[in-house]
Amino acid sequence: MRRQNHSSAFEFVLLGFSSYPEFQGQMFGAFLVIYLVTLMGNTLIITIIFLDQSLHIPMYLFLQNLSLVDLCFSTVITPEMLVVLNTEKATISFGGCFAQMYFILLFGGTECFLLGAMAYDRFAAICHPLSYPVIMNIRVFVKLAMFSWISGTMMTTLQTTWVFSFPYCGHREIDHLFCETSPVLELACADTFLFEVYAFTGTILIVVVPFLLILLSYTRILFAILKMPSTTGIQKAFSTCASHLTSVTLFYGTASVTYLQPKSRYSPDTKKLMSLAYTLLTPLLNPLIYSLRNKEMKRAVVKLWRRKVALHTA
Repeated sequence: MRRQNHSSAFEFVLLGFSSYPEFQGQMFGAFLVIYLVTLMGNTLIITIIFLDQSLHIPMYLFLQNLSLVDLCFSTVITPEMLVVLNTEKATISFGGCFAQMYFILLFGGTECFLLGAMAYDRFAAICHPLSYPVIMNIRVFVKLAMFSWISGTMMTTLQTTWVFSFPYCGHREIDHLFCETSPVLELACADTFLFEVYAFTGTILIVVVPFLLILLSYTRILFAILKMPSTTGIQKAFSTCASHLTSVTLFYGTASVTYLQPKSRYSPDTKKLMSLAYTLLTPLLNPLIYSLRNKEMKRAVVKLWRRKVALHTA
């Protein structure tokens, strides 16, 4: 077999759900609606927090960062996915595949660290309410946010560069909807064992370590809540944590099932469906979780709406 070196002329073919062509039209419509709702929801949260000065505190600034990550994450994946579903033979260039994988890993890794930072913020607010303004001020927020983005960037750069340093031979069909690490790596005509060990270790560091920190934070929060004498205080503490806990469960649950599973346990089509859980559902549901359960967000939406109506009627 003639080996084809990777270059700007090299293209991959994304198979998508080509085994089920009769369902691709319905999937295209559903994914398009999900993407548009995701864009509107996350853009709304980013805009509201930007415009409302009362929300310029670490809790909501972390949420703004999370919405930005979800917005970018969805935009990197879904448009290409729609092309795959609407094209008989969808191709993506070597450089395009590299870029897509890079940003998928970047935004996914950054979200893991951001969720961990948000758990620390809730821990500081509930367990140390009197010293909270000192523990979690704007400078600390900036440091934690920068750490999340920089850590995601460093790990992503190493992993993506390593994946695309392998030689890729004649077979170039990726059995997936987008350029995810595992299906791309299956096309490499070289020994990838060392990379797989590194990738699994990296996944543990990015997914499991922040999750354990979140678990530790909420264990401390639970003990602090149970010691509160006031029922109102308990309800308020649970209310401030409920949205974040729901988001953590959704993101880490779907990501763990997708990435921390035995290689041959599921069929390719099953793996594609599991990938959709965190690539489509998490960015879609996060704005709903935070806006519907958060009184301050709902108050800010009403205030901005009234201001807009007042400007139009003036």
